[in-house]
Amino acid sequence: MPDTSVFLQKACLQHRYIRTRDNSHIVERPERLRAVNVGLAAAIARLEEIMPHTAQPETGAGSTGSTNVEEDADELTKALGKLQLSTPSRAEPITRASVAFVHSEASVDLMNNPAVKFVHGDIERDVYLESLKSWAQDSQDKVNKGESEIPEGFSQGDLYLCPGSLDAIQGALGTICEAVDAVLEDSKKASGSSNAELSTKQAFVAVRPPGHHCGEDTPSGFCFVNNVAVGAAHAHLKHNVKRVVIFDIDLHHGNGTQAIAWGINEETYRKKLEAESGVPAGNPGLQVYYGSIHDVLSYPCEDGKAELIQAASVSIHGPHGQHIENIHLEPYASEQEFWDKLYPTQYLRLLKKAGEFIESTGGPRDDTLVFISCGFDACEHEYPSMSRHQRKVPAAFYHRFAKDAKAFAERYAQGRVISVLEGGYSDRALASGAMAHLTGLVDTGAASADEKWWSLENLTALEAATKKRRGGRPSQTTPPEPWLARTVEVFASIDSSHSVPAAPRVPIPPSNRTLRERKPLSSASTTTAKSSPATSPGKKGSVAKPRAHPKTGKATASTSSTSGSESDLTDVTGGTQSEKEDNAAPKKLPRVILKLGPSPNA
Repeated sequence: MPDTSVFLQKACLQHRYIRTRDNSHIVERPERLRAVNVGLAAAIARLEEIMPHTAQPETGAGSTGSTNVEEDADELTKALGKLQLSTPSRAEPITRASVAFVHSEASVDLMNNPAVKFVHGDIERDVYLESLKSWAQDSQDKVNKGESEIPEGFSQGDLYLCPGSLDAIQGALGTICEAVDAVLEDSKKASGSSNAELSTKQAFVAVRPPGHHCGEDTPSGFCFVNNVAVGAAHAHLKHNVKRVVIFDIDLHHGNGTQAIAWGINEETYRKKLEAESGVPAGNPGLQVYYGSIHDVLSYPCEDGKAELIQAASVSIHGPHGQHIENIHLEPYASEQEFWDKLYPTQYLRLLKKAGEFIESTGGPRDDTLVFISCGFDACEHEYPSMSRHQRKVPAAFYHRFAKDAKAFAERYAQGRVISVLEGGYSDRALASGAMAHLTGLVDTGAASADEKWWSLENLTALEAATKKRRGGRPSQTTPPEPWLARTVEVFASIDSSHSVPAAPRVPIPPSNRTLRERKPLSSASTTTAKSSPATSPGKKGSVAKPRAHPKTGKATASTSSTSGSESDLTDVTGGTQSEKEDNAAPKKLPRVILKLGPSPNA
């Protein structure tokens, strides 16, 4: 089996915003996964170009690498069936790029999973998990009543749920645990102690909603459970992993992950002190290194709360059993400055401190696992509203960091790396980041990626080739270049966004408009109506100026009406429907006059 696998989970598409019909202000949306898949497909196409030439694997009705624009619907459906890359819990190499795709159907039960309880449970009763399950199950009923599905006290702007959210959350956690099993089974297989078919060295897990802002019982910032923390707990409880390294490269500080890591380390340190004082020692606890590169001016620190800024700036290594490193992103004037100054002297400190953590806790051993909380929202191609503080990184950063994290894992963790999707919201940031990141995980040095692959020109061509059409699948316009044709082919085989039914619309509440009594028009009123505008100045409907969403900065349109006794009855076009019908001029039939010519016999 290939050393690198990509894990996909169709259930994650079910997490949707249902509070209103207008979701233009929602950036954490199902379509994020489609953009990631575009980038992953492009990575495969590009990597195949530089791999030693072998027979092309069969991936569809033909192996020419182009899409037949003349296929009818039945043939296309049949072809897509053949393009399925793997069955659940079974990965198959499909390209020369040494990458396998796993279409996972794994899921966990929030109320009965040991790893979930390890992170989010309570000693007596799992209050938060019970509440989360209830919120999702009751969400549609709440919205139908005109209420919010998110309870008071939690952010209404960046948290939302729907009935499908529970399947998405449980599917995301199940897929991450499945990736952990595959990566850790790979080392057992190498030693001859495992017969598992599903094994790999590195994994990229494309799931949502993200998780690194969620603490033990505090959902925030689009996050309801902490995906990476649960994955680490699963590795500890099932595979006896004793040390976990977490590299968080999202634009925003992973305050939830850091808080959970702090609590785990605190408990492990307490056990150590008790053992030193003569208390019978049990199994040694889990030790976690958490390192983050982030923008300290952005969420969750943007409001200037002291405790959040302090947490996002902590650097502690050893005392009280804590191993935390936080590095703040800085602006740069050129890419040369970024690579010559910032990356080697500032950002690589994240890996250096992780190495010191490993050395101080026993050195390289087989009980270590590396995670990457991989957000693409620091990318240079992210929405301007998201990167408004100008703390960003070039798209090539995701390739270089993946390579360096992989080299770190080779030295300290037998090469075992699991990268889990966190943030990233614009399609271009997600596609370019995913392409660069996967090529970095696969990069062996013998055949290295070319940074021109994710140049602006190539990204524009990629977007045109994979443009979404009705049904969610890419446009069938034949791409002009072979790598684009191959990208479309691979994308069609891994993306399932087109097969998910649309979310139910929020029902329109009953109207409180009333019809006024109609009065017969007199000749005087008719004359007045002809000489007057359709609506009087006091009742004229108006459109409010667009308002900026507090989280994204995007403008959202709203409607309002001016004061007046009947202003509630008018819409933005001026007047109720009944008034429009009354004021409309009666239709006149055209006059047709037939003129007879001279008689033919005359």
